[in-house]
Amino acid sequence: MATTSEWIEGARPRTLPNAIAPVVAGTGVAASLDAAVWWKALLALLVALALIVGVNFANDYSDGIRGTDDERVGPLRLVGSKLASPKAVKTAALACFAVAGVAGLVLSLTSAWWLILIGALCIAGAWYYTGGKNPYGYSGFGEISVFVYFGLVAVLGTEFVQAERIDWVGTVCAVAVGSFSSAVLVANNLRDIDTDTASGKRTLAVRLGDRSTRTLHLALLAVPLVATLVLAFRTPWALLGLLTLPLAAKANAPVRSGSLGLALIPALRDTGLTMLAWSVLTALTIGLGSPPV
Repeated sequence: MATTSEWIEGARPRTLPNAIAPVVAGTGVAASLDAAVWWKALLALLVALALIVGVNFANDYSDGIRGTDDERVGPLRLVGSKLASPKAVKTAALACFAVAGVAGLVLSLTSAWWLILIGALCIAGAWYYTGGKNPYGYSGFGEISVFVYFGLVAVLGTEFVQAERIDWVGTVCAVAVGSFSSAVLVANNLRDIDTDTASGKRTLAVRLGDRSTRTLHLALLAVPLVATLVLAFRTPWALLGLLTLPLAAKANAPVRSGSLGLALIPALRDTGLTMLAWSVLTALTIGLGSPPV
């Protein structure tokens, strides 16, 4: 049986910035509208954290029963390594989705009923990323889904449940965070090109090839820096987001140097940390430094 530490590792804690960053950014935008509601922000954070842990366990389960993880160079997978039964990992995934669903229901009932539909789509998207007969993550659509769910939906949803509206500032932040999140997945799939190709998993990295995937990672990291320049029209203090440039360069270093396999894991970690740092800086500068609207 898997130990507690192995279950924690199986939850892939390095991906948690993908859940925390959009909520931080969305709350900062809501604060700039003088509309931050902290208990709603915390509920939104619970939804995001439960979803990302749920999708990690769901991927572990689905990839494990397909045999995709039989030859793996990345972090521990519970089913693939036979440390936990498929049923146990599937139950863990469904439990996380249930937590996200309950927290999301509370937010919907106190904000707008149609958010229930969006929440249901998010959970379905999390499951069918690698689950079902035709998982879209196996067809090269993973980066797009991450951009939408952990970028556009998460940031703008967090802003909306607090401010009851969205604006251009929130949209720019959503694009930036979505690009960061996609860059994390790009680094992950770059590492797994060889094993994914062998198992028939046609990720975007497999479709693009090694060289183009490395270029894509750099391009995605550049988007938030451009977004920072745009946000300066709201407040010049937003330019402090450029302080994350050295972190972005560090995150891209293993990618541009041609690293392979396990040597690319720091790129995943540092891309996520850069996203979190950018979101915190941007949330503070936008939330505290914006003029009244």
